Amino acid sequence: MRHMPIFKGPLKSVMACIGGLYSLATLADSCVSLQGDAVQGGLLWGQALGATEIRFADQRVPIMPGGYFVLGLGRDMPAVNTLLVVTEHTCQQDITVTQRDYVLQRVTGVPQQTVTPSQEQLARTRAERARVQAAKSRRIERTDGLEGLRGGFIWPVTGPISGVYGSQRIYNGTPGAPHYGVDIARPAGTLVSAPAAGEVTLAESDLFYSGGTVIIDHGYGLSSSFLHLSQVSVAVGDRLDAGDLLGAVGATGRATGPHLDWRMSWFAHRIDPQLLVPPMPD
Repeated sequence: MRHMPIFKGPLKSVMACIGGLYSLATLADSCVSLQGDAVQGGLLWGQALGATEIRFADQRVPIMPGGYFVLGLGRDMPAVNTLLVVTEHTCQQDITVTQRDYVLQRVTGVPQQTVTPSQEQLARTRAERARVQAAKSRRIERTDGLEGLRGGFIWPVTGPISGVYGSQRIYNGTPGAPHYGVDIARPAGTLVSAPAAGEVTLAESDLFYSGGTVIIDHGYGLSSSFLHLSQVSVAVGDRLDAGDLLGAVGATGRATGPHLDWRMSWFAHRIDPQLLVPPMPD
């Protein structure tokens, strides 16, 4: 395992742990050195001492104490992207992102109303989408949340993987949006745990598409969403540690059977959760 010598101070254990979970790709360049998976759906991290501003992918990047920062690479991130770091001087560097091939997944048997919703249902989904976006727009900047990651991300539930990140979905023969999470098939009622520390910013029992839904903010733009829950066991504002109960597996919303859909975001960029955890146990 390799660790960057620049990582020191209160977040050393965080970055070291994350480095152990990813395949390391150290990117030496004129601005900063980065570690992580430079691939669509991946996460990069680094340190820019004395930085007053960092920008990447049209996003102002939060800077943690000590100059630490993370960068999320979305599903359709271009092959070359510019990172801007402002210290006493302004520095730009290109970050090359490996492109992925995504599978096509046909899903049948979902409730047809979730494929071709009525006008009334569309109005409902617009209102629900606004609540989800408001939850994700919160900017929690407490380092204790990220320091809670020092034990690493854990699977919120273990079981057969029935859906993967990035796949293009065809619902009942109708093309839909790509799938942005990882699906884990388990019986309804199976307990679901927080994969890392964070604060609950959304706790809804019955959203049209996602059913029982919980969002946990891990800090500095990084969040997890848990969909199709049969039970929601937390409330907005709850502080959770890795392994704390948040709900139970279900088949609510647009689902053909009981499973957990776990998604991750860095601001508006969707991240692949499977790049953050060890291999699924047998």
